[in-house]
Amino acid sequence: MAFKFVNQLFTADHHFGHPLMLQFRPFETTDEMDRHLIDVWNSVVRDGDIVWHLGDFSYHDDARTKSIFAQLKGRKRLVLGNHDLDNRGEIRKPIATLPWDIEPTRYAECKQDGERVILNHYAQRTWSASVHGSWHFYGHSHGRLPEYGRSRDCGIDCADVGYAPATFRQLTASMKDAEVIA
Repeated sequence: MAFKFVNQLFTADHHFGHPLMLQFRPFETTDEMDRHLIDVWNSVVRDGDIVWHLGDFSYHDDARTKSIFAQLKGRKRLVLGNHDLDNRGEIRKPIATLPWDIEPTRYAECKQDGERVILNHYAQRTWSASVHGSWHFYGHSHGRLPEYGRSRDCGIDCADVGYAPATFRQLTASMKDAEVIA
């Protein structure tokens, strides 16, 4: 039996269907934006890959959200963002009913290339094991916050990701000498 290598990729802030995003992205309509985001996702993700989505997945209704989700390759995992929740802090129905690879959560950790990676929708000044050299990926800020030690935005609006999910190596390439945060 052949072993199939599985990549882990990281992304955030797709906001599928959210008209407000058109003010900040080079698309005329949400349909055009959604199509482009689906295409670039599928250009880098293989069927068995794990994609950690760090929040703000979709702003559509149930049917459209399910349709987009079904078009995206990979095993999708969600760290909840503010737009994935309703006003009571509960997961919005269009998000909760999707067949995520694991149950959506507000915080996650994973290992990549022997490194501990802390995942949250929000940027943190310190994070679990930051003093021991762990990494921290987040979304929410749409590329407006600079890297901080071993912490960075991995959302699609960051200039270096081209709207696509990115690997640990891609996200940390310019950060390898980053200081450890106490």
